[in-house]
Amino acid sequence: MCTAISYKTKDHYFGRNLDLEYSYHETVTITPRNFPFEFRKMGMRKNHYAMIGMAYVANDYPLYYDATNEKGLSMAGLNFPGNADYKEPADDKDNVAPFEFIPWILCQCANVKEAKNLLSRLQLVKIDFAKELPASPLHWMIADKDESIVVESVKDGLKVYDNPVKVLTNNPPFDYHLLNLANYMGVTREEPVSRFSEELKLSPYSRGMGGMGLPGDLSSASRFVKAAFTRLNSISGETESESISQFFHILGSVAQQRGCARVGKEFEITIYSSCCNTDTGVYYYTTYENSQISGVDMHKEDLDGETLVSYPLVQGQQINMQN
Repeated sequence: MCTAISYKTKDHYFGRNLDLEYSYHETVTITPRNFPFEFRKMGMRKNHYAMIGMAYVANDYPLYYDATNEKGLSMAGLNFPGNADYKEPADDKDNVAPFEFIPWILCQCANVKEAKNLLSRLQLVKIDFAKELPASPLHWMIADKDESIVVESVKDGLKVYDNPVKVLTNNPPFDYHLLNLANYMGVTREEPVSRFSEELKLSPYSRGMGGMGLPGDLSSASRFVKAAFTRLNSISGETESESISQFFHILGSVAQQRGCARVGKEFEITIYSSCCNTDTGVYYYTTYENSQISGVDMHKEDLDGETLVSYPLVQGQQINMQN
């Protein structure tokens, strides 16, 4: 399961937790402007916006989990099992496979408005990347510095939701998550005022009691509420250090620890957390075993090139000994 957020201080930041019980040995991958994207139903695109993100590279193709293009538009795919429904190709649609969806949007769109225009013609179709890599059931969050949307391909068609919370987790569908927030409208970051009874005087006995009622379990519905509350109430300085530090703290509020969520014989963990400064093109990340922030700057590569550039993740814990 996963959590994605969009966050703005002086610059705009986009990132996510990837929560799974296994890793595909993903890498931070830069796709330059002249890398040939061959879409299964939409032909070849040789010239496009450059992008950076986390991907599993298979057969020299970047299967992006999340990415940001050079114009600052970002996108992430999150698990959506049981609800995702992909269609057969249609003659009057742009037929795009789920694994192509992030490149399809980020190749040609500079902002959410342009993405919405492209989505009006979109059909997400049932095409696997390979026999051993079948199509994953996903829904997607797309964001720029000003707005965010969620895209879900379900049985009754393609749904595009405005996302005022700028958070996405997993099941149920996004409209449920927005409605569910009303169940927590009494939660506050302020010191609570007793409304229990006029006949009984009650006073807080601890700091933070205004947040009582916030869920703390690891379900996607609970993580949505917790991440939304944390992000919407988050206060950060505007320096790069302060901004990315706060971003990772927001993601940390819904991170998964090994041993708390069993999946078969394994346990789900937050394999990595990412934070991309969409204004500068610097992609930051941490991994489960390495809490030190590492970074890759897309603009330090040849963005007019034709080949992918990939950086393996720094996995081992980095400890700064002071004596």
